[in-house]
Amino acid sequence: MSRVLIIGGHGKIALRLAPLLVERGDDVTSVFRNADHQAEVAATGATPLVADVENLDIAGLTELVRGHDAVVWSAGAGGGSQARTYAVDRDAAIRSMDAAKAAGVARYVMVSYLGARLDHGVPEDNSFFAYAEAKAAADEHLRAVGLDYTILAPGPLTLDEPTGLIEVAEPGDGRVSRADVAAVAAAVLADDSTIGRTIEFGNGTTPIADAVAAR
Repeated sequence: MSRVLIIGGHGKIALRLAPLLVERGDDVTSVFRNADHQAEVAATGATPLVADVENLDIAGLTELVRGHDAVVWSAGAGGGSQARTYAVDRDAAIRSMDAAKAAGVARYVMVSYLGARLDHGVPEDNSFFAYAEAKAAADEHLRAVGLDYTILAPGPLTLDEPTGLIEVAEPGDGRVSRADVAAVAAAVLADDSTIGRTIEFGNGTTPIADAVAAR
């Protein structure tokens, strides 16, 4: 059994991830900002925990993650203002990584996106620019901070039913259901060969556990 903390616990991926982890026997705590969502999060089998990670400092986040075996970052500003995008997707994410390091929680899974990199190529006048910048900075920090990280880089997300099948070598545009992204997150938490890797993927024809295993 692993003790897993999901940050962004009311998100569409997190709500699908928590039941997968609970079903296999993990002890899951899901963190979210809006207290009105407690019942929905509790229905996943996770322990609901209301906390505003955007405004918690490193000390507060360190106490939040302490005692867990793994952290999954699945939070995001959700396309709000540029300032909030940087505050959540970059700054709060980076603080959570530093907090995990300080608390001795080595395993960290980041839900990023296909194409996230410092040279992402998104024009500054594009509405996606702040998100691209924020995710690139967060991913780079995660690679350097000394955690046992895995970065998930799915393509465009859909609400399709789960298939259990992805491609990582040539994912095309990477279009993938949120349910399958959740299944990928669950799979990498159970597979130490995914540590230190960025896994770009989309729906395909290979069973998830086989697709993410290091070759």
